[in-house]
Amino acid sequence: MNKTLRWLLALILLAVAATAVYIWVQGPTYRPSPDAPPDVPPLAAAPPAPETHYPVPETREVLPPLEKSDPTLLAALSEVFGKGVRQYVQPQELARRIVVTIDNLPRESMSGQLQPHKPVPGKLRTERNGGTGEGLRLAAANEARYRPYVLLLEAVDPAAFAAGYQHMYPLFQEAYRNLGYPDKHFNDRLVAVIDHLLQAPALAEPPALVQPHVFYKFADPELEKLSTGHKLMLRMGSGNAERVTAKLKAIRAELTKEAVTR
Repeated sequence: MNKTLRWLLALILLAVAATAVYIWVQGPTYRPSPDAPPDVPPLAAAPPAPETHYPVPETREVLPPLEKSDPTLLAALSEVFGKGVRQYVQPQELARRIVVTIDNLPRESMSGQLQPHKPVPGKLRTERNGGTGEGLRLAAANEARYRPYVLLLEAVDPAAFAAGYQHMYPLFQEAYRNLGYPDKHFNDRLVAVIDHLLQAPALAEPPALVQPHVFYKFADPELEKLSTGHKLMLRMGSGNAERVTAKLKAIRAELTKEAVTR
């Protein structure tokens, strides 16, 4: 018998001996289980990709890290809104401020410290309520406080806005994930918020106000319970609200064009 055959026979005998020892240790109740599956945990199924209703075309250009994106975002805003936009915005943490503010518009409150724009100048204008002269209401002259912002929005070309926004979208998406939405898409949220603003109530006359403390509130409890976004549309006045609504509809059409054509 050659050397190779002797090694092969030794391995076979070793395997038989090991099997015999294992059966002896198991005792007389041992039964072979030839059909038993191997003790290997099943592969976990890959989680489904988060669904997006309004996808954004991918950008191939390299963007700065989120924490260093303020100069790039400010330059992009200047291209879309004009250089005058710089006097209206807060130049720090722009992406985060924009995302937080948009996300909070349908909610009942938001932090003024996180808004991307500087406070609206001037004080809230009021006047005596109707013919009775009792109580206060929002003055029509109050619309002038918001007019510069409305004119800035009106001057925007919706297609240019969508192009600039889509170019910077990875920054907004990262800021949105950091808010605690790892499986959601910011563009879906933006479109939902625009739809919410378009549903703001329209009033035939300026709303009545009360001043229980320092700040004014709507006298009507139902109006006071409205979201931050709906209250904003009421405070800016019906004339401004109509112009903002028209521009928001045009911007929404551009933001959802990819979903319509796919």
